[in-house]
Amino acid sequence: MTFRWLLSAAALAASPALADDTHTAFRVFVADHGDAGITAFDLEGDGRWTFPTVGQAKLYPAANGAALVAVQSDDETVSFLNSGITLTSHGDHSDISVADPSAIDGTLTGPRPFHVVNHDGQTVINFDQGGYAAILPQSALATGKVEPTEFRQSRAHHGFVTPFDGVTLSTVASDATDGPRLGLQAFDAKGDPMGEVATCTGIHGEAFSGSFLAAGCNEGVLTVQESGDGPRFAMLPYPADFPEGKTGTLLGSTSIQMFLGNFGADGLVVIDPVDEPHFRHVKLPFRRVDFALDPARPGAAYILTEDGSLHRLNMLDARIEDSAKVTGPYSMEGHWNDARPRLAVAGGSILVTDPAKGAVQVVDAETLDVARAVEIGGQPYNIAVVGGSGLSH
Repeated sequence: MTFRWLLSAAALAASPALADDTHTAFRVFVADHGDAGITAFDLEGDGRWTFPTVGQAKLYPAANGAALVAVQSDDETVSFLNSGITLTSHGDHSDISVADPSAIDGTLTGPRPFHVVNHDGQTVINFDQGGYAAILPQSALATGKVEPTEFRQSRAHHGFVTPFDGVTLSTVASDATDGPRLGLQAFDAKGDPMGEVATCTGIHGEAFSGSFLAAGCNEGVLTVQESGDGPRFAMLPYPADFPEGKTGTLLGSTSIQMFLGNFGADGLVVIDPVDEPHFRHVKLPFRRVDFALDPARPGAAYILTEDGSLHRLNMLDARIEDSAKVTGPYSMEGHWNDARPRLAVAGGSILVTDPAKGAVQVVDAETLDVARAVEIGGQPYNIAVVGGSGLSH
């Protein structure tokens, strides 16, 4: 298995040659599980803000972290925040500017907004029960403008839409009412299909790494590669000797061309889209609660299991390097949306929401020791982090 290393803005911003001239700022946004609202705070410093929402929100950074998308699925609303932190890449370095966060004047409403995809300068929000996706230019979001266009799907379903290699890719479902999801298809600028549906039954989850998009399927992982002549689809079947399971959540590395996906309740799978073996299975000691990649440490990932342990995974070796208790236990029995921790990574810290404690645990990425707890109150749940390092002029 040969991993292809990718050059990222984060890596450039962290270059030792620029260390004496850089300013680092990370801002954390946390949505409550039970009560509407978002709390924002600076990881270093005393900045703290609150923003109202209609209901429980899932948070997504957009426009290189300049904006936040707050999807309130149960309340059919999407609202937006200006994060206050802007990173502008200049090739060999990034510039950073820091201001207070603020609400963006403009919301989207529609039937069951859910998946959000950021790619090729666009932020796309799928409205599962509306049969369409809203496409927003990230350049407009970065300046506080909500300017959506619609992409219509053939039938309403739980799916995603994304620009990719000069076309638009959309999940496709059976024409039958509540029929299964069948796969992924390319569409031209007019919304007309280009070629056949690439089979990926039960398609769920999407991520980007290098020149690839990957999506989870019942029979394997579907990859789509940029070619310049249109997307190239390929199915990577699960190995015959794998335990029972499938992938439905994927994360893509920004520094190595590889993916990390869930696999069953207590497993993960490291995926190389090019070289064999395409899959390597990682067995966890307990059921998985959440997992995240470290954008500043190539090949590092973190997994929280239901016993309250945080594990650091070396994806290059597909093995757990270290583990430590960071929260009390959170059982995976019950509803998928019960109040359980969520993870985010900010520089040298792993942030773990702890709904039972009303806090965010700040964990040292090297030692996995809890450095401190940030009191939030309520039930801190979904979390997003923006920021990084850059030259401050």
